[in-house]
Amino acid sequence: MKINTPVGCLWLDADQVGLTAISFEPIDENSRADQKILSDAKMQLNEYFAGQRQSFTLPFSIQKGTLFQKKVWQALQEIPYGQMCTYKELAEVITNPKAVRAIGQANRMNPLPIVIPCHRVIGQNGQLTGYMGNSGEGLVIKRKLLELEEALPKIK
Repeated sequence: MKINTPVGCLWLDADQVGLTAISFEPIDENSRADQKILSDAKMQLNEYFAGQRQSFTLPFSIQKGTLFQKKVWQALQEIPYGQMCTYKELAEVITNPKAVRAIGQANRMNPLPIVIPCHRVIGQNGQLTGYMGNSGEGLVIKRKLLELEEALPKIK
């Protein structure tokens, strides 16, 4: 399912259990995708972008990822709306303080960006780093998401 958002088009996919993917690039939709899950995801994302939702109540069906990545993705869900943490702080939360770079890679592989809020993780020096593989476009999207959540001042 393709949806238009203030940060560009998003493509959503699901299976019979839950949401499997949110992508900034076109993806093929599973022919057996549960349309109710996709509709709920679209609705909740629209509410998020309208400033009416701070957390998501969607079922997930994450089939990919290592145990380490899944641990990072779980920890990301604990970062409150409108707040940020550093890669180092996240490494300490998962009790692996030397895993700062690995956390960056896990964020990059996050199958459900926005819903699993990897955009809330910033560099130790307070810089916005690492969104969508460090692309310039990715950092613009990260900034917009953080501004939406009022974690950063809006830039005119």
